[in-house]
Amino acid sequence: MRIAVVGCGRWGSFIAWFCSMLGHDVTIYGRKSSKKLAQLKEIRRNEYVALKDSIKITDTLGDVVSRETIIISVDSQSLRSVAAELKVAGIKNTTVVLCMKGLEIGSGKRLSVVVGEELEGTGCSIAVWLGPGHVQDFSAGIPNCMVIDSSDNALSKQIISALSGGLIRFYVGDDLIGNELGAAAKNVIGIAAGMLDGLGLPSLKGALMARGAREISRLIKACGGNELSAYGLCHLGDYEATVFSEHSHNRRFGEYVVRKSKGEIVEQNYLAEGYYTAKAIMDVSRETSSELPICEAVYKVLYENEDTEEMLKKLFLRSLKTEF
Repeated sequence: MRIAVVGCGRWGSFIAWFCSMLGHDVTIYGRKSSKKLAQLKEIRRNEYVALKDSIKITDTLGDVVSRETIIISVDSQSLRSVAAELKVAGIKNTTVVLCMKGLEIGSGKRLSVVVGEELEGTGCSIAVWLGPGHVQDFSAGIPNCMVIDSSDNALSKQIISALSGGLIRFYVGDDLIGNELGAAAKNVIGIAAGMLDGLGLPSLKGALMARGAREISRLIKACGGNELSAYGLCHLGDYEATVFSEHSHNRRFGEYVVRKSKGEIVEQNYLAEGYYTAKAIMDVSRETSSELPICEAVYKVLYENEDTEEMLKKLFLRSLKTEF
């Protein structure tokens, strides 16, 4: 396949490396101003992977829209503008795969919906690539399982056939709503886990996982998805990589928030994806009248400067309840 990867960060560069390893003809795109793209152009590698000479590195969208499959891996809040730029560049009848997790702030829309709106009339098909895994592990040869989902089951199977190899075992998803919501929400749960680490309360992660999955299952059902998707690879199945892993940006970000509030000097140069999702998911919560106590607690700490320890005490040390 002739594949273009939009996004040259850690996931974009890995996807380009992975697809090339499978024998595909690969182009990777980044904006002209991107330092990450400049590094790839100069030395064809970053801290995770080294790109083969056969992989084309470009800052021209014209090189992207001519490809039959485009895999997008950018931050969630940039997706709408990226999709609009692809439309202007002339994208037509292309398979677009979103390898990213999140919800749009202001609308609470799932990312496949955002792209669908921007690419309306182009004849493009949209799928999502979700599930657990870290670039650091994949690039070291450690395998994992992931999911491809779309509104077209045949399209999902076609993508899986093209991307299957020994490193990633893909499963066919059958609930686009549930899998996208679950994948986005797990990043918020990851931040909560990091907050527990920062407070020295990692033993409460068991309660966090049990309650988190139940909370998100209610949200998925309220949005028209299958509530059992919260217990699949895209949410509960991704907790190991998000709630416990040293590589998890969201867990590390949650820990950073707590340590910074204690006055510690901690190096931090990014906002984790769950930071944005925590705000967007509150829009969905209000629209669907869904109670999301964990997500709301994370939101209040991040956006309303509530005390982390007090918020988590309210969550885990409140009066007797009969169910999560």
